[in-house]
Amino acid sequence: MGESNDGSILAEFLAVAVDAAKSAGEVIRTGFYQTKHVEHKGQVDLVTETDKACEELIFNHLKKHYPDHKFIGEETSAAFGTAELTDEPTWIVDPLDGTTNFVHGFPFVCVSIGLAIGKVPTVGVVYNPIIGELFTGVRGQGAFLNGNPIKASSQSELLKALLVTEVGTKRDKSTVDATTNRINNLLFKVRSLRMCGSVALNLCGIACGRLDLCYEIGFGGPWDVAAGAVIVHEAGGLVFDPSGGDFDLVSCRVAASNCHLKDAFILALTETE
Repeated sequence: MGESNDGSILAEFLAVAVDAAKSAGEVIRTGFYQTKHVEHKGQVDLVTETDKACEELIFNHLKKHYPDHKFIGEETSAAFGTAELTDEPTWIVDPLDGTTNFVHGFPFVCVSIGLAIGKVPTVGVVYNPIIGELFTGVRGQGAFLNGNPIKASSQSELLKALLVTEVGTKRDKSTVDATTNRINNLLFKVRSLRMCGSVALNLCGIACGRLDLCYEIGFGGPWDVAAGAVIVHEAGGLVFDPSGGDFDLVSCRVAASNCHLKDAFILALTETE
C-alpha cells in the first residue's frame, strides 16, 4: 500500500499543514491591520511582502517535516521547487489567496495548502485568519470547519441557487467581454451572484453549503484550487471542468456544485458560451 492509502500518515500530513497554515495566518493577521507595501504583477494583480513571508514560512515548515516531497507555490516556485506536477507527493501552496482583499482590508483572505499524491488532491487546508475559519479535508475522511463536519447544500433548483465567480485579473477587452457576457446570461438562471475575491474560499463556501455553484476560468494556478478541491469532494460536493469534463488540477479552470445541480449548471454554462 502506498502512503496515499494510509489514514494515519494522511492525518499526520494534515496536522503539519494545519500548523503551517496557522503560523502563516498569524503573519497575515498582523499584516492585515498594518500599512501594506504592494507590488504590481499586472494591472490589477497584486503581491505584498506578506505573500512572500508566508510562502517562505510555510515551505520551510513543510520541508523540515517532509524533505523528500515536492513543492509548488504561487510566489516563488522557481526558488522553492517545481512548477510541474508529477506523481510524487507535492505540496501546492497559495500563501495568501485574496491579495486584493488583503490590500483593501476586506476580510476574505486565506492560506491555502494542498497535498497532491499521484496528481490527486489528497489533503487540503484553507484558513482565513481574519474571520477565524479553518477548513480541512482529507480524502476518504470527510471535510470540517473548525473541527465540525460540513457538507454541501441540498439545493436542487438552479433558480434558487447562489452562484460565486470572479472576474479575474485580465482587463483586455475580449476577456472582460467573455467574462461579463457569461455572468449576464447566468444571472437569469440563478438566484444571485457573489464575488468574494478568493477562489479557495469560494470552494470552501460550496463545501459548507453557503454557496451552491462556483466557477472560474483563468485563475492563477493549481495553488488556488488544490486544497479547496479536496474539501469540496469530502463535503459531498462535486468539482469538475466548466465544460462538464473532469477537473484538471493544472488547467486553470474549475467549477463546483453540490451533488444535485451539476448537470443543470453545466448546461447553463455551455449555453453562455
